[in-house]
Amino acid sequence: MFVDTSKEVRDPNVSAIAALDEPTRRRLYDHVVRRPSPVSRDEAAAALGLARQTAAFHLDRLADESLLDVVFERRSGRSGPGAGRPAKLYRRSTKQVAVNLPDRRYELAGRLLAQAVEESDATGAPVREVLHRKAQELGTHLGEQNKTEVFDLLERYGFEPRCEGDAIVLANCPFHALAREHTETVCGMNLHLLRGVLNGLDEAGLEARLAPSPGRCCVRLQPAA
Repeated sequence: MFVDTSKEVRDPNVSAIAALDEPTRRRLYDHVVRRPSPVSRDEAAAALGLARQTAAFHLDRLADESLLDVVFERRSGRSGPGAGRPAKLYRRSTKQVAVNLPDRRYELAGRLLAQAVEESDATGAPVREVLHRKAQELGTHLGEQNKTEVFDLLERYGFEPRCEGDAIVLANCPFHALAREHTETVCGMNLHLLRGVLNGLDEAGLEARLAPSPGRCCVRLQPAA
């Protein structure tokens, strides 16, 4: 799941958005998503005044990028022998595509916060206590599932790690807007998330500590005492 940052990495979300920069492809995508039912190559070509081969090429490219789903249906309404081959149809994909620069992980934060509220309601445990535990459990899971160098893992998740002596400072906070408005809650969650990451990676030489600094993530990884 984590990558060698010395090599170029293909981000599927960036690739998908780049695919829509081609005008004909974007017109086809817009046409498909506006239709209430799946669209065939012939229908799309006729609607946009394109050659069928051109429409097919661009529709398949959109499907390759997971922007459209492909389904097969018999348009004749018949089945069995003589009904003909099912038509290849296209509809909007359920995949959600988003690119944030710098990297943000608000969905991850929202999931942790929702889990904490639900468990707190069910058990009576303090919300913040549950949040910290959930965050640390998630961090541990990420570390265990992705055995790699801590620097590479942090890079993958958008923390933009930088070496500062024996410590690692984080130039980007993936929860920036939330941390700015709800500092104590979000920074505490982030601290326990990164403690879990170190635990999952068996990284005993570093510890995560709160060390707020302008323009940086509130957490700093420094040599363990």
